[in-house]
Amino acid sequence: FSRRDSLARALSVNAGGSGKNENYNGFSGEKHDGARNRKHPSRKQLKRAFSSSSTTLAAAASSSDRTCSTRGTRAVELLPVYLTDARAVEQYCPDTCPDGALQLSVAENQMLEDLLVPAVRGFASPSSAANNEEETFFNDMIYYQPTPGRPALRQAMADYLRRILDLPGELDAEGMVVGAGCNAVLENLCICLANPGEGVLIPTPYYAAFEFDLVARAGLDIIPVPTLGHHPEVTIENDAAVPPEAYYPNRSSLDAAVAVARESGTEPKILLLSHPNNPLGVCYPPSVIKECIDWGRENEIHVVSDEIYAGSVYRESATSTEDPTFESALSIASRDTSGEGLGIGSYVHFVYALSKDFCLSGLRVGAAYSENQDIRMPMQKLNDLCQISSQTQLLVERMLTAPSTADGGGYWSTDEFLPEARRRMRDRNGRLETCLDEMGIPHLTADAGMFVWMDMREFLPPMGDDGAAVESQESIDTRERTLYLEMLQEHGLLFTPGRSMKNELPGFFRCVFTAASDDEFDLALERIVKFVEEKRGL
Repeated sequence: FSRRDSLARALSVNAGGSGKNENYNGFSGEKHDGARNRKHPSRKQLKRAFSSSSTTLAAAASSSDRTCSTRGTRAVELLPVYLTDARAVEQYCPDTCPDGALQLSVAENQMLEDLLVPAVRGFASPSSAANNEEETFFNDMIYYQPTPGRPALRQAMADYLRRILDLPGELDAEGMVVGAGCNAVLENLCICLANPGEGVLIPTPYYAAFEFDLVARAGLDIIPVPTLGHHPEVTIENDAAVPPEAYYPNRSSLDAAVAVARESGTEPKILLLSHPNNPLGVCYPPSVIKECIDWGRENEIHVVSDEIYAGSVYRESATSTEDPTFESALSIASRDTSGEGLGIGSYVHFVYALSKDFCLSGLRVGAAYSENQDIRMPMQKLNDLCQISSQTQLLVERMLTAPSTADGGGYWSTDEFLPEARRRMRDRNGRLETCLDEMGIPHLTADAGMFVWMDMREFLPPMGDDGAAVESQESIDTRERTLYLEMLQEHGLLFTPGRSMKNELPGFFRCVFTAASDDEFDLALERIVKFVEEKRGL
């Protein structure tokens, strides 16, 4: 419970009915068709665009007469450089830009429009109403809505999460807040757990935009948690594949990161886990999650589990273990405590959204859950800044509660749509991993999410001959960026570079295998093969 929560409480209690929202108590990266129609530039023009765009932010920041505030400029500077590169390149179009870049870096799923769009249209139509056309839009929907979300949606979300997470008990709907996307509810949750200048521990590599989501307005400090040197049982050699176990956070890596942070004057307050993991495309074993939760409780550090890909676990774990491939931190945290809801205690929290499992990033529907009573009111009040429209809430409520149209009953969401989505993801992933295996490219065997973590170190430019015993971070970053731009500019392959996600070693890239149409994905495989063959002189 942070000091600024007291202000949120005061605002919710003392507002007295004046102001924008009468409900003060709180209880009640893209593809566009237009880009495909632009004239496709020459390779020379593309390179010039990269050169100029990479300096745009620096030029804006150095302007002495800018009208943007310092904090506004700093917010933009938090965005990773590779996003500027991605915006500067012309995207692939079979008619107007056949040599354009294939977008394989934005975490969207382009494989499910045929299933999703008709279904969503149906949920929004009068035929989906229980009684009559009036029930597609209720009278009270024109007024201010309950700040944590409409009660029916919060309950529907709680029931849906219980099903996909296979939870041992019921979620307390009063601990659920639904807001405009995962980044919004995550930011608000972390504002309630830590003060500006305090730290958020995140195991590396991690989703690059966490640095924007938690720093731009919340003012928190990101503390990377390197893991590669904290597993004595795992050997990492220069040319050998890095096993998934090497990326698992443990007590050793967490203690070391805390020590480094405190030496620099930052006090860690939160441990943020991406589970299933983005960018690795794997789930942490239950033993790893339990170790993190136990460590957090012992050190009074909040553990936030971002499980936005929980419904996209499409394969059994590749590691030899008797544990399930995925087990939610909520289930694991509930084993050793008791209380209302799941009994997870005050130091474990959860975020989720429909952007990934349901490919509904445009609807902006996220959810945060906590059983910490101290932050319940502040979370609800802060959600006033990122509420979902009443009409979208009703649409999502119907989607999550709709019965399955298939034989056997159940729900459309968990028993019809998600199984088919996972099947398609498994098939697409299998084709990519088969291609990588045939070309001898090391990678993690993915079991969840939209990603494959590829090891392209073989193709890095050689280190400079400067006589240094240890390569500098600047040299490491430069070599990876050179490879990244080569794949993008010369081969039309837009991947996410690992160093932008604070990966410890250079030459690793995240491939979003769901971000392309079937034809585009076929072309991507061809381009990967061509790139490897050219680099090897085959």
